Amino acid sequence: MKNQKTLTLTLISVMTAITCILGPLSIVIPISPVPISFTNLAIYFSAIILGWKKATISYLVYLMIGFVGIPVFSSFTAGPARLLGPTGGYLIGFIFMALVGGFFVDRFPDKIYMHVLGMGIGTIITYVLGTGWLAYQANMTFKAALFAGVIPYIIGDIAKIVIATTLGTTIKKQVKRAGYL
Repeated sequence: MKNQKTLTLTLISVMTAITCILGPLSIVIPISPVPISFTNLAIYFSAIILGWKKATISYLVYLMIGFVGIPVFSSFTAGPARLLGPTGGYLIGFIFMALVGGFFVDRFPDKIYMHVLGMGIGTIITYVLGTGWLAYQANMTFKAALFAGVIPYIIGDIAKIVIATTLGTTIKKQVKRAGYL
């Protein structure tokens, strides 16, 4: 039993590390205060590979790492101000992305289309929370925040879901075959 706990903690830590590596990588676009981020790609992978509980723990550890000042958020930023700033709603919304996406993976283990649906629902929840917070912080209407923080990202986020679902399923099979899951 102790060995299984060690494996679980290791997998959570590896996915947290991957999020810490992908999270700071971002592309600033001139039309929005929200950069194109690869954090959600890491969360999609975590949800596919780990399921909802472990993926959520992995993301919460990442969030705490950034909160205490280690620059793992987009564009190598960190700290409480980042969570309270215009993009903080997306960072908090990613918790639900891991929860919902991972829940669908756990509940429908052999149904890829349900994994995609879960990731999509988790992304929509993130969009709503992020857009609401962006509108509040930037003193703009919800519609304006939607066009600044969501519309430019939809196609890319769909591509990330497809990539994570395709590659993540293959990686998960290999991790299971190796006896780590």
